[in-house]
Amino acid sequence: LLSPLQVQTAALPILSVFPSRALVDEKFKVLVENLPPGCPVTIHSLHHSEDQDYWEAYGHYISDDRGKVSVSDDLSFGGTYTGKEPMGLLWSMRPVLGSRKGLRLRKMNVCTPMLMDISVYSRHDGFRDQAPLASVLIERWYMAPGVRRIDIRERGVRGTLFIPPGPGPFPGLLDMWGGGGGLLEYRSALLASHGYVSLALEYFSPGQLQTADLEFNYFETAFNIVKDHPQVMPHRVGIFGLSLGSIVTMALAVESRIVRPRCCVCISGNHCFPPGRTLAGITGEVDMNYDKVRVDENNYHIWRDVGLAIMKEPSSKLDMGKINCPILLVNGHDDQNWPTVESAEDIAEMMRAAGKEHLLTRLEYPDTGHLIEPPFSPHFRATNFIVNLTKEKVIMLWGGQTKPHSDAQEDSWRRILTFLQQHLYCSPSPKARL
Repeated sequence: LLSPLQVQTAALPILSVFPSRALVDEKFKVLVENLPPGCPVTIHSLHHSEDQDYWEAYGHYISDDRGKVSVSDDLSFGGTYTGKEPMGLLWSMRPVLGSRKGLRLRKMNVCTPMLMDISVYSRHDGFRDQAPLASVLIERWYMAPGVRRIDIRERGVRGTLFIPPGPGPFPGLLDMWGGGGGLLEYRSALLASHGYVSLALEYFSPGQLQTADLEFNYFETAFNIVKDHPQVMPHRVGIFGLSLGSIVTMALAVESRIVRPRCCVCISGNHCFPPGRTLAGITGEVDMNYDKVRVDENNYHIWRDVGLAIMKEPSSKLDMGKINCPILLVNGHDDQNWPTVESAEDIAEMMRAAGKEHLLTRLEYPDTGHLIEPPFSPHFRATNFIVNLTKEKVIMLWGGQTKPHSDAQEDSWRRILTFLQQHLYCSPSPKARL
């Protein structure tokens, strides 16, 4: 006969997560064993962000006849996600009840991991009122071991350069974010983890776009900092942009006499860069059409109509027929911030007319919004934003529905890496893993 202590020990569930330390775009497996058959449990993930906010996700499961639950193989019957979703504990994360409004989860210090507590609780209802049966702390990294991070403050350019491990040389990327401003490093760190020297470029401070009268030479200089680095293949440098960063990406590819990108990736972008070709010129066009901003029933700002108005003026558009490198456009059909799908169609017509359609690859996703991030990132349908014209803090509606948007993030990232490998590498790209 078993002693009471042995019976108690035998009843303890075993929770395992593999790998417990990984890059943010790597999948993991979550397994609970040693449960009674047919036992209702909740598997929960919790993250304490650098902004001191708590984010969570959870699924409700029933153990099988062997007393096991596998998140990769079994169905969630409720929670922040349902169905068979191996990574639902990450992509369905949302601020815990009672948090501040309009939050967005972004890793600022890429030299440290995102820590996630994965726990299993008995029952589905009221699981928060009890202690977890078992917990595991996991690490999710943007920066693989051996990636070097270098502050860039040269020739007037501000940013951070990430260099993959190994002797090189490597292909390079100039990486630009959008209209929120500031220095964001996490995508560049992840790109370096996949074998690309990547410069995360800062080109204006948050809320200061209106005064950022930067001209082409700032971005050309930044591109050349990447191209001229001794560990970069000088003829294999591309440009990667999101939102406003995509506008600058297209402008450089079309109009610069100095920059010759090998390829371009443009997420949620458009080709409206008015005469004068400065950032202040872009904000001027937005300001002149600011009366087109709409608000929804939650008072969230919708900017799509601003972009549609700007697109009606031919002089505001770049001549995309002049582009001479492969370009990948990634857009969502539920983008409420900008008419990116309409812009992509206009770009396609221009390139078709110029005999350049073979250079264009388009990825478009239903029920997907503006902020298409690396895979397994939470979906941000609406977040805080500082309007450059008024300096007012509003909640911007970006769009998207959580499940399809998250699927789009996973699929597009895989296709982006394939596109970069095809055009920047002659052979399969090295891939650092933890």
